Amino acid sequence: MKFTPGPTTIPPAVREAMAEPQPNPNVDPAFAERYDAVCRKLETVYDTSHDVVVPGGEGILGLESAIASLIEPGDRVLCISNGLYGDGFADFVDSYDGQAELVSAPYDEGYDLEAIATTLEEADAAGEPFTVATMVHCETPTGTLNDMSPVLDLLEEHDVLSVVDAVSSLGGTPVPTDRIDVCLGASQKCFSAPSGLTTAAVSDRAWEQMAARDLSSRYTNLLLWRDVSDGFPYTHLTANVSALDTALDLVLEEGLEAVYERHEEAAARCRARGDELGLELYPDPERASPTVTAFHLPGEATRVQQHVADEAGIVLSTGLGELADDILRLGHMGYNADTEKVDRAMDAVEAALE
Repeated sequence: MKFTPGPTTIPPAVREAMAEPQPNPNVDPAFAERYDAVCRKLETVYDTSHDVVVPGGEGILGLESAIASLIEPGDRVLCISNGLYGDGFADFVDSYDGQAELVSAPYDEGYDLEAIATTLEEADAAGEPFTVATMVHCETPTGTLNDMSPVLDLLEEHDVLSVVDAVSSLGGTPVPTDRIDVCLGASQKCFSAPSGLTTAAVSDRAWEQMAARDLSSRYTNLLLWRDVSDGFPYTHLTANVSALDTALDLVLEEGLEAVYERHEEAAARCRARGDELGLELYPDPERASPTVTAFHLPGEATRVQQHVADEAGIVLSTGLGELADDILRLGHMGYNADTEKVDRAMDAVEAALE
């Protein structure tokens, strides 16, 4: 059993959809109709009035494309971070010759709102305002769910466009999409479809910013996806779109509120079992995501992960970067947001600890 925080286990119906004969995305109207249907379904899941587009490429494509599409050389970008992916946005900004300013908080804490407010005020006072700000809703490597609202309030006050990585939260917990200018998701997390597709909800304000920019890239140009009535920017991933279509049907048939409740129940069971074993969460429990649990096992995470894989055939994840051997992660998201599966995984963790 795969119990990682993405890519997640794929339901049988989604696998079957991938195996069906696929239309030619370049000439067959049936594919354009399916793509349009997927975008409409995503609007419901995103709970947004913004346009939704689905480029072909793993979720990192969305993060890079948001930067590539919104900034020009010299533009100032505020990168708000308390985790590995939040830090990574600054690398994308640098690669497109923007000026990244990183406002960091410790990985086990929430955003530093005072530092964010001060940085925005100082930038405006100096006549060097930020064009864009980046954030991560759920920092998957640490299982931290960030509260977007206070930061979005500040960004709106200073008229800064917002880009949010919601890859590992979208479809598992509510996301304030209509307050976000570019809200990014992906197929392989809470949707439990195969990796290979980016999803993005884009505000009118963000589209206007993109249209005013001189863009040098085609593959990372979100603007080309705004209107695909005359064809797609490149040959789309037909089987992946079919799989995502079916995965979204499963979500919508269950109902979003029921899906969110299922994720909360799975997370609660996982943490209760961990508490019985004396395991501590890495983030503050108040900031722990309902889609992934990160237990703090300093120096022991890799050993436990390997034991669980060898003895129970269950694949778990460890941390990333400097926390690689200190965090054990269980991904109760999408198809795996199931208390019985949580119990199987935690039974294996218990045996490994013993």
